Amino acid sequence: MSEQKESSVLFSLKELMNLEEDRIRHEEQQREAAARAAEDARVAAEQAARQAEEARIRAEEDRRRMEEARAREEAARLEAIRHAEIEKARVEAEQRARLAAMEAQQQHERQLTAIKQDESKKKLRNLLIGGTVAFLVIGGGLTAFFVNQNNEKQRQIAAQQAEAQAAQQRATQLEASLKEQQQKVDGLLQQLSSAKDEATRLALQKQLEEEQKKTEQLKKGGGGGPRPSSGSGGSTKACNCTPGDPLCSCL
Repeated sequence: MSEQKESSVLFSLKELMNLEEDRIRHEEQQREAAARAAEDARVAAEQAARQAEEARIRAEEDRRRMEEARAREEAARLEAIRHAEIEKARVEAEQRARLAAMEAQQQHERQLTAIKQDESKKKLRNLLIGGTVAFLVIGGGLTAFFVNQNNEKQRQIAAQQAEAQAAQQRATQLEASLKEQQQKVDGLLQQLSSAKDEATRLALQKQLEEEQKKTEQLKKGGGGGPRPSSGSGGSTKACNCTPGDPLCSCL
């Protein structure tokens, strides 16, 4: 009878030991699974952060190259327009001056012919004086006209250069805004990669999506704004430009 009791006790102890070993083994498996899950999450977060940083760097380089190319093209276009207009004004002024000189010469020759054919010295003298005065008046008027026209061309060129500088300033401001917005996105990505709980990750993910939308809005809205209207109260100045003039501010 005592041997049966002893055997029963030993069996109970053995069962308890087996249960304890099972519990210890189960807890060890849980710790290992948790460790593996944490390591997998860490590796995934690091990979996501690395990919996001590489994408940001590529986007920044692409944007910078595009901005530089646009700036070079705009500068070359304005410089070509300026040179073409200056050359055009110079050629037109030379042509007008030659025509005026030819006309004056012809007029002078006609006056000399009239002087030779006229029998009255007084009339000849008066004609010569009148022709000289007319030549001086016409020459002075043509000179003033050419000077005023050239000054107007220079003012139009200066206005276009000022507009180009304003566009460059707007592009610089947009670039600074995009850079600041990208820094916000990068900061949120870093916070998201190091977040400990799901609620924080969800909040950071939502904030990240909002900031990315703001970045996209900045990029879409950065193509240039409306040109400022000249004059006060929205009134439009009368256009005095030559038809077909590419530098005309009325276009």
